Amino acid sequence: MSRRADGSYSNAWRGVSKIILRPTIRAVMKQDWQGQEHIPSSGGVIIAANHLSYADVLAVSLFCDQAGRYPTFLAKSGLFKIAVLGPILVRLGQLPVYRGQSDAALVLRDAEQGVKDGACVIFYPESTVTKDPASWPMVAKTGVARLALATGAPVVPVAHWGAQDVLPYGSIRLHVVPRKTVHILAGPPVDLSEFAGLPIDNKTMRAATDKIMADVTALLGKLRGEEPPDEPYHPAVERRKFRAEMRKLAEQSPPADPPAPEPAP
Repeated sequence: MSRRADGSYSNAWRGVSKIILRPTIRAVMKQDWQGQEHIPSSGGVIIAANHLSYADVLAVSLFCDQAGRYPTFLAKSGLFKIAVLGPILVRLGQLPVYRGQSDAALVLRDAEQGVKDGACVIFYPESTVTKDPASWPMVAKTGVARLALATGAPVVPVAHWGAQDVLPYGSIRLHVVPRKTVHILAGPPVDLSEFAGLPIDNKTMRAATDKIMADVTALLGKLRGEEPPDEPYHPAVERRKFRAEMRKLAEQSPPADPPAPEPAP
């Protein structure tokens, strides 16, 4: 199943999801949230957030809901083909992502249409939970910039801290007694005016993505009361550094002593 051709969704299903999820999310976390006034009350908008835990999906959802916007997430297109789950995702207005397309523009085709139709799309530019040892945002993929530049929609940077205490990454056990506080801070839309009219190529998307993530990281620094690193963590670069160090250590290690000859019988 794919998203409805007319981009519609069911208000009734969305209403049911609110009845279920609002009290559930409040029950598992305390809230210290600021900056919801930066989320426009109508029209397409992209929420660019850092990613620490699967629990932050719940936190950011309620954050947007309380700002008057129904949260729309991007999900793997294959999920929309699963019986029961697929139809529910469609009725809630969630958006499929078509990974593996040879044409990069097709990956986010429904997301682009959703934004143009006025959706509030929550985007995790890192595409996965951060691997930074200190939990700062990593170098992000450029999909968020492609979506923003293709639609002209505002990108609201959002940083959060504390969801990793509710549900640590890799764990299935919620830590809800006592309830942990999740801090969220949204900033004004990222100024991407310098990219207007430029071709949406790799250079432009990389620069726009880095600018978006710089705002997200700065907000996270305010939440944590810490200075962010000068450069974001890059997993591929770190892996190359690690392999180079291992090779260097191996080259510097003295050769092993040859085994002693066995005594003559």
